[in-house]
Amino acid sequence: MPANIPLHMVSTSNELPGYRIVRPMGIVRGITVRSRSVIGNLGAALQTLVGGNISIYTELCEKAREEAFELMMRHAAERGANAVIAMRYDANDVAEGVTEVLAYGTAVQVEPLT
Repeated sequence: MPANIPLHMVSTSNELPGYRIVRPMGIVRGITVRSRSVIGNLGAALQTLVGGNISIYTELCEKAREEAFELMMRHAAERGANAVIAMRYDANDVAEGVTEVLAYGTAVQVEPLT
C-alpha cells in the first residue's frame, strides 16, 4: 500500500475523486451490539418530559456508529485496502433495548490519478 495514501479515505459513492481504483478487495464490515442501561433509560425518560433532543440516546447511537466504523476500517486494513467506497450504516433491533449497528462498504486499493 502506498505510504502517502491514508486508510481513512472513505466515500459513500462508488469512487474517490482524484483517485483510481486499482484493485477491489471485497466487502468489509464492522458490527457492534449495544444495549441501553436502566439508568440511561431513566435519564432519557426524564428528557422526553421536556422535549427536544434526547442526548443520552444520541450519545449512545453516536458511540455505536463510531465503534462500527472503526471495526470496518480495521477489517479493510487487514485486507490490505487503503480506502473504502460505497460505505453505509445499518441498524436493527436484536431484542428489547438491544440494537445492532453495522458499518459496511467495499474495500479497495486506490492510487492518485496522474
